[in-house]
Amino acid sequence: MIVLLTASSMAPAQVTVDVSKITCDELVKNEIADPKLIAIWISGYYQGLRKNPIVDKHQTLQSIDKLEEYCFKHQNDLVMNEVGEFDPRANPLS
Repeated sequence: MIVLLTASSMAPAQVTVDVSKITCDELVKNEIADPKLIAIWISGYYQGLRKNPIVDKHQTLQSIDKLEEYCFKHQNDLVMNEVGEFDPRANPLS
């Protein structure tokens, strides 16, 4: 019985993240997840809105680098709002 209780208390908690509220400060401090994973997820989100299944690895990596540079200087900005600035493919309005 003790083993069973111990095993169940070690189960990982499910965590959800509202990506639209991640700030540049949280991104550069790696508080939520690896910054590259967050940026890739956001880019994929916008690509999905546009029904575009194509990933340009080179352009995506360049956009992520630009986003990280931007975030170091503008830590109060929301990451989700800035992705479109650095990755024109991510902007659902373009």
